[in-house]
Amino acid sequence: MTLSVLDLAPVVSGQRAADALRNTLDLARHAERLGYRRYWLAEHHLTPGVASTSPAVLIAAVAAATRDIRVGSGAVLLGYYPPLVVAEQFGLLANLHPGRIDLGLGRTAGVKESDLAKHPVFSAPEFIARYRLQQGLLGVREGAVEPPYAEQVGRILGLVEGEHHANVVEGADFEVWVLGSSAGESAVTAGELGLPFAAAYHVSPRTAQAAVDAYRAAFVPSERLAAPYVVVSADVVVAEDEATAVELAAPYGQWVLSIRVGDGAVPFPSPEEAAAFEWTDETRAKVVDRTETQFVGAPGDVARRLDDLRAATGADEVLVTTIVHDHAARVRSYELLAKAWAQV
Repeated sequence: MTLSVLDLAPVVSGQRAADALRNTLDLARHAERLGYRRYWLAEHHLTPGVASTSPAVLIAAVAAATRDIRVGSGAVLLGYYPPLVVAEQFGLLANLHPGRIDLGLGRTAGVKESDLAKHPVFSAPEFIARYRLQQGLLGVREGAVEPPYAEQVGRILGLVEGEHHANVVEGADFEVWVLGSSAGESAVTAGELGLPFAAAYHVSPRTAQAAVDAYRAAFVPSERLAAPYVVVSADVVVAEDEATAVELAAPYGQWVLSIRVGDGAVPFPSPEEAAAFEWTDETRAKVVDRTETQFVGAPGDVARRLDDLRAATGADEVLVTTIVHDHAARVRSYELLAKAWAQV
C-alpha cells in the first residue's frame, strides 16, 4: 500500500496526554492490520494539544507494540539536538527493530538565545548554559542560529557510514528522510544527498509542489537511492457519508487557528465546542488555506481526491494525518480510507 500514517498523538478536550499516548498505540496496531506502509510520529514542544514531544521515545513504544509496520519520525527537529545524539537514538532503535525504522529529519525555525530569554521555561539560567554548550559542540559561530542544515544531515550519514566509529550507529539500517514544506534548504539538501523527501502539503498546501520540484531538480543518485522518492502529506477525515465527515472535521479550523495565533495548538475541540466558536472574517482568513485543502468526505471521494494529489505531485506515497475528537471515529476513518484506496 502506498498509504502511510502521520500521528501527532493529539490531545483532545476533556482528555490528558496519557489518553493520547494510549490512543497512539491503539491506532498504530490498527494501521498495521489495515496494511499502511509506515507510521510516523511528529515532534512538538510546549503544545497543549499534542503529546508527541519525543519521536525516538514514542517510536520505541510503537515499534514494540507492532510487528511489521515501519515506524519513524515526522520529523526530528535537528535544531534541538546534536547530530550524534539523533544518530545514536535511531541506531539503537534500528538494532532493536531491524528493517523497520525511519529517521525523518526536519528543520527548526531557528532558535536564538534572545528568543529563549523571553520564555518562562527556557529562560532559566541552567537551560541557557546548556544551550550555549550545545551550540559550541555543534560548531555554531557567535551570532549564528545553527550549522547549515546539509552539514547536520551529512554528519548523521557519516556516522552511519562509520566515520567516527559510533558502534550503535555504524551500519544501522534505519532509513534517513528529509521533510520540508517549501522549495528551500530542506528540499535541496534531500536532493543533493540522494535521500527520499516528504513534502508537507498538510502544513503548507501552497508551497508543497514547489518543494517537490526543487527536490527533483537537485536530486543526485546515491547508494541509498537511485531515483527521487517523494511522499506527500495530507489532512484527512473519512466517514461513511459526507455529512458525518464534515461534522467530525468541524473543529479542525479552530485547532489550526490556535496554532497560528500563538496558542500552540489547544486540545482538539469537540464538534459541540466547535459549533459554539465565534468566527470573524479575519480569523477565517488565517486558516482558509488549511480548511479548504483538508480532504473530508465519504471513502471513495476522499480516496479519489488523494490519488489526484498523488498524481499531481508525482508522489510515490501519501502520508495521511487524521485528527478528530472521538478516537473510534479516527480509527474508523483510517479503516474506511484503506478499503477505498485499494479500489482506486
